[in-house]
Amino acid sequence: MEIEIATIGGYEEVGRQMTAVRAGDDVVIFDMGLNLSQVLIHDNVETERMHSLDLIDMGAIPDDRVMSDLEGDVKAIVPTHGHLDHIGAISKLAHRYNAPVVATPFTIELVKQQIEGEQKFGVENDLIKMDAGETMAIGDSGKVDLEFVNVTHSIIDAINPVLHTPEGAVVYGLDKRIDHTPVIGDPIDMDRFREIGREGNGVLAYIEDCTNASKKGRTPSERVAREHLRDVLYSLEDYDGGIVATTFSSHIARVKSLVEFADDIGRQPVLLGRSMEKYSGTAERLDFIDFPTDLGMFGHRKSVDRTFKRIMNEGKGDYLPVVTGHQGEPRAMLTRMARGETPYELDDGDKVVFSARVIPEPTNEGQRYQAEKLLGMQGARVYDDIHVSGHLNQEGHYEMLDALQPQHVIPAHQDMSGYSSYVNLCESEGYSMGRDLHVTRNGNLIQLVD
Repeated sequence: MEIEIATIGGYEEVGRQMTAVRAGDDVVIFDMGLNLSQVLIHDNVETERMHSLDLIDMGAIPDDRVMSDLEGDVKAIVPTHGHLDHIGAISKLAHRYNAPVVATPFTIELVKQQIEGEQKFGVENDLIKMDAGETMAIGDSGKVDLEFVNVTHSIIDAINPVLHTPEGAVVYGLDKRIDHTPVIGDPIDMDRFREIGREGNGVLAYIEDCTNASKKGRTPSERVAREHLRDVLYSLEDYDGGIVATTFSSHIARVKSLVEFADDIGRQPVLLGRSMEKYSGTAERLDFIDFPTDLGMFGHRKSVDRTFKRIMNEGKGDYLPVVTGHQGEPRAMLTRMARGETPYELDDGDKVVFSARVIPEPTNEGQRYQAEKLLGMQGARVYDDIHVSGHLNQEGHYEMLDALQPQHVIPAHQDMSGYSSYVNLCESEGYSMGRDLHVTRNGNLIQLVD
């Protein structure tokens, strides 16, 4: 069976992920993501109102024209998890393909919300839920199957999809860390990865996220971040001024820890910002988490400002607002607070806890720097980098290569300079550039089996 891979997006940047795998006449697309930094550098861009061609020209969503060079029919669109760099372009591109979107329940719900907010295209693709550990047939040949393997990442309900073909498995390895003690959900299923590496014809190709390939050691568990966060917040228990926390809105495990520790130190947690309300509300509605019944979640700006007024009237020392804006996004809640554009007034000595790292990309780094400077000008003191990454460090990469023993490796989720550490790592394991280690760019085709 012919096996061909189209590297469409995310092979020259961190973001706008999209890859297609053709097995015979059947094609499966993995991810359709957004490059948020390409949107943020433009003022007042509303992607839901924009045409896909304009967003492609901006470099914000994948240029999928290479799909016309694949001789097969798309049978499924499979996002790995609910981050925007993996699902943010579905509402702009999925309608071009007569294929269902297949994903885990939390991811499907986020995709559904993306589609409902779309104002340019009518997206009518079927949405199919499939849990980790399940398999579905692809096409009519009876020879190709799609499997979801549970992984741990900085968002719940994440998987690595595996396309089983007669020539071996194609494992799409974005994004994960090896976490055996997650705060929410099951540990990564390393046993299944090892089985896949040793059954049938093994693993034909492994497509891997290279985000942290330059970092030595292993990525710590989310339990480590939870204990770090506990230590910081408990140390502030006797402070009677304002404490504000920010983290990734989609990081439900971290939000859970913030809510619990706020209560431990005698403060009422409240979640503020549109994306904070969206992700936490969705996780609670789907029973992934059980928040306290009196936890407030407010996304609309007027509701947020009313909450800030109540906090100021009743006393900042009684509350812990958990807000959007950890990357310094211009319209996010924390940035508005830093500019003095909300009723919440920061005083000298107030604490701002960043339970997130800066995404290593110039736009984010610049915006985060500006936000921290503005917070400092208001007298706030910053607690930085209370976080663990959702991506593999070097030892995790070695462990995955040992588990899967792939015949071919394709680095992804980086630019050319970002690939170098992973290339060196793979070469130390016996892979060779141009033979079985394929460094590629957006818009290329890789023929693995003729």
